[in-house]
Amino acid sequence: MPHPNEKNIEIQLSEETAHGIYANLAIINHTDAEFVLDFIYLQPNAPKGKVRSRVILTPEHLKRFVHALSENIVKFEQKYGEITFRSQNIASEYSIAEKKDQH
Repeated sequence: MPHPNEKNIEIQLSEETAHGIYANLAIINHTDAEFVLDFIYLQPNAPKGKVRSRVILTPEHLKRFVHALSENIVKFEQKYGEITFRSQNIASEYSIAEKKDQH
């Protein structure tokens, strides 16, 4: 039974967004007001990556996101087994510098 104060929302998903993007590296920065998550595709054996998506969240929303993600990792591992790390943190292997697009 729905909670009395529960509201329904409609979420639209464009065809382009529905396809998703692949990222194998994430870089997180923050200020006192927001967190910036850059999702990057780093080509194997090429020390050059491209930000594929940037998500900006308030600290409260990020904490809720981390909580939901943690719950889903637990469910995933219960069903499929423990997620193991194949190698060390990729960010520690490179000195990462940000380059702005020139338009």
